[in-house]
Amino acid sequence: MITDRIRKDLTQAMKNKQGLRVSTLRMMLAGMVNKEKEKGEAISEETAVKVFFSMIKQREEAAEQFSRVGRNDAARKEQEEIAIIRTYLPPQLTEDEIRAAAGEVIAEVGAHDLKGLGKVMGVLSKKLSGRASGGDLSRIVKEELEKLQNPAGSSSVSS
Repeated sequence: MITDRIRKDLTQAMKNKQGLRVSTLRMMLAGMVNKEKEKGEAISEETAVKVFFSMIKQREEAAEQFSRVGRNDAARKEQEEIAIIRTYLPPQLTEDEIRAAAGEVIAEVGAHDLKGLGKVMGVLSKKLSGRASGGDLSRIVKEELEKLQNPAGSSSVSS
């Protein structure tokens, strides 16, 4: 399981005196333990991946804030942590692959406009779990539904 892999990598990072990697792996383990305590049971690989996506999102926001105030050293540290966390995620889908899957689900649930966003996201997030971030899914589904709602070339002028 992923926990075993992280523990093994943590031991190796400690032996190699890789400070940032050690602290990041410890933080990842702590996040998984916290989720286990919250759920009251061992977490699945899928849940661990969700925890990691959450950690990445937090670090992206922190890096952005650090950059805004000129703390480039701190922003770089956040980016390095993101890179370490990403190595424990399943291979991520490209934007084109997400768009194709979104198109299939939109057709499957019969969504024609943004009102169908919740239905599409419910099905798509289960289908692509762990292979794309929720933010990317949401953005792409909204874009695809907006295309259906306002098809290019349609005129709103009536005679």
